[in-house]
Amino acid sequence: MPYKDLQDFISTLQNKKEIKVIEKSVDPILEVAEITTRICKRHGPALLFKNLQGHNFPILTNSFGSINRMALALEISNFDQLSERIAIFLEQDKQQTVNNTKSAPVIVQRAQCHDITLYGDKVDLSIIPALKCWPRDAGPAITLPVVFTKDPLTGNRNAGMYRMQIYGKNLTGMHWQPNTGGAKHYKIAGRLGQSLEVAVAIGPDPAMTYAATAPLPDDIDEILFAGFLRNAPVELVKCKTVDLEVPASSQIVLEGYVKPGERQTEGPFGNHTGYYSPAEEYPVFHITCMTMRKDAVYHATVVGPPPQEDCFLAKASERLFLALLKKEIPEIVDINLPIEGIFNNLAFISIEKRYPGHAKEVIMTLWNLGSMMLRKIICIFDKEVNVQNLSEILWKLGNNIDPKRDIVFAYGPVDPLNPASSHQGYGSKMGIDCTRKSKAEGLERAWPETMKMSQKVKKRIDQLWSRLGMD
Repeated sequence: MPYKDLQDFISTLQNKKEIKVIEKSVDPILEVAEITTRICKRHGPALLFKNLQGHNFPILTNSFGSINRMALALEISNFDQLSERIAIFLEQDKQQTVNNTKSAPVIVQRAQCHDITLYGDKVDLSIIPALKCWPRDAGPAITLPVVFTKDPLTGNRNAGMYRMQIYGKNLTGMHWQPNTGGAKHYKIAGRLGQSLEVAVAIGPDPAMTYAATAPLPDDIDEILFAGFLRNAPVELVKCKTVDLEVPASSQIVLEGYVKPGERQTEGPFGNHTGYYSPAEEYPVFHITCMTMRKDAVYHATVVGPPPQEDCFLAKASERLFLALLKKEIPEIVDINLPIEGIFNNLAFISIEKRYPGHAKEVIMTLWNLGSMMLRKIICIFDKEVNVQNLSEILWKLGNNIDPKRDIVFAYGPVDPLNPASSHQGYGSKMGIDCTRKSKAEGLERAWPETMKMSQKVKKRIDQLWSRLGMD
């Protein structure tokens, strides 16, 4: 059965002994982040902080901070199953998905997220135990928001996740990077001279939170995708002051608008690179209404150098990437976006190589496919290489390349948070062909034979194994 809400997910984590409850009083300013970071780097449990200094809400962190908990959140046995399910979802046309009652959202009239409603001047974000994660952060920020907007022209919905620095009791930043769905809607509204209505859901069910982080194609509704993942419709409730809907399971909802052209300094903030991102000008979110459950849990995450919780969200999206990429490049076998590569620095991909130069062609194609264009280093391997095995990857990388022949460079969009690029969001990228080479690819000699033990000897040792005392 799909999770009814975040409380239901917490109960499952408790039953699976995947969560630790902390009763001792701690400060959401730096202390929660330091505790969470230590536990996450030990691959420890989710954390439920019950006693926050100056606040009445408990805080849930590290809820997605392992492969096992991500699988629990998405109700799958393993990530390969996720890739298979996503491939089925992508094969459906949009109308077929909408007509699928297991995926299409439903509107409900009442929801617990409306237990408490604050309008106008009564809105007060100080009651939320928002985290300040790193000493030089500009201030507390909402770190795990699901932000809903609609295209002012088409009405198409978008759900994304963008950091929200808290400026005051009813004012936050909206950290919309230029290539995000929310930023596109804001730009359209600006051209029309209109404010853009925004609704922010904190702590909906786990599938909806994940869907907001997923690198979906622009024409796929994140709410439909969440319904598909949970195999049940996402229940939505209409907002009080804006023409938007939010998941009825949300813990806290913020409603309001972003004015065209209005900017305020946001940052600096620590991010997943391990460095502080600089202060920049971003849109400002004006909150007109704040609603919440009576028993609300504040869902938060800590972003920092790997491994952190966002790395495991990214590993789930790796399986989404695999399904998406196979639609465009069927010869792709597997992909590994390693945690150490913090999403956009490294991609290891195996292919069924069919002709000379195939690996380099795949590299160039990948740099023209959606968010794969941000990958700084792409390494292509033969199909038999297990790209999930870093030891095998480094062995093949070291053996199989001639740097002058097998490395290609390109310039283009890169991760805006990449600290090494010459310009923010624009820099060089490297592709490495780690496949076996042929004469047509410039190899002047025969490719060496791979060493393998004879099957006869292997079978003989299998029979002797237990008598050798090796079990």
